[in-house]
Amino acid sequence: MDFSLSEEQHMLQESISRLLTTECPLNDIRELVDSGGDCLTEVQQKIAESGVAGILIPENLGGVGLTLLDAALIAESLGGAVAPVPFIASSVMAPVALLEAGSDEQKEKWLPQIASGAAIFGTGVTEQIGNREDRGITASADGLNGTAMFVLDGMSADMLIIADDSGCMHLVDSQASGLSRQKLKTIDRTRTVAEVILDGVTSEPLPGSHSNREPLLKTIDAGRLMLAADTLGAAQYMLEKSIAYAKERKQFNRVIGSFQAVKHMCSEMVAELEPCRSLIWYAAYAGTSIPAEARMMACHAKAHLSEVGQFVARTATEIHGGMGVTDLLGLHYWFKRIGFNRQLLGAPELVREEAARAQGWV
Repeated sequence: MDFSLSEEQHMLQESISRLLTTECPLNDIRELVDSGGDCLTEVQQKIAESGVAGILIPENLGGVGLTLLDAALIAESLGGAVAPVPFIASSVMAPVALLEAGSDEQKEKWLPQIASGAAIFGTGVTEQIGNREDRGITASADGLNGTAMFVLDGMSADMLIIADDSGCMHLVDSQASGLSRQKLKTIDRTRTVAEVILDGVTSEPLPGSHSNREPLLKTIDAGRLMLAADTLGAAQYMLEKSIAYAKERKQFNRVIGSFQAVKHMCSEMVAELEPCRSLIWYAAYAGTSIPAEARMMACHAKAHLSEVGQFVARTATEIHGGMGVTDLLGLHYWFKRIGFNRQLLGAPELVREEAARAQGWV
């Protein structure tokens, strides 16, 4: 049995990587971050035109009907380029939520718009993972009330999927009366998250999530898997930059890559990072084909990549020395993206506890 990627999957990832290399250079990212913008609109449009926005959406609804593994390969490429475009929430979590819990009418209305790039979705599910006492969403006859923190892609979204305290997910228009949102400042300026305040906001529940938490859990698991893949891509970039730098930077008339300590640091990064690739592949495969293992593997992938990504980010910065923290080199964009991925949708300790529960250990 062949456990490697297919030729089509290699071509998919390579085409996205080439597009990002051309359309998403570091200077454009730096300008966007300095201006306080939310995403590179032109890159977002070209990604939508390539079919990426509809990666998980069935062909009969305007998408390309691929799998979580294909989406993870795209997320890896986006992480490698620290691309400031909505993907995890709009192209993965929202379609999963709609496919798992939406009515036929909701699917037919929104999935084609997501696939074409006509509608951007944000997702607010953080309160289902770890909620502060003064945060959370309640649903009543008056509408949705409360505050949703760390809503992914929340500032650029046309529509939001918000989970209330019972786990039921709701479709909410980002321009609805009684809704306000503000951009949260985080260490990672290449991805936007929002605080969304709801005061009697009219919503449209996803009927399949009423009294059934499975659609919500699958949505969260898909997001965690994409974050892990994004971290893999960012860490791989930092590793490659470190090796290249070690081959050209000289000290005492020798390239630093000839020093045993630097060799060991590079080797350790490779040894830690390479097994993560197969972990993500299997977790993505399980999410599509092995439901009994899907939750456990998504948790393991998220927790493990959070730790390995942090190790690679620190070691790569150390190899670059003082240059590693300069804006001229820009390595800090990848460093911060890895750090923020670690916290989004659950820190490693919390996610490992969920994995233990999924295996019946707690």
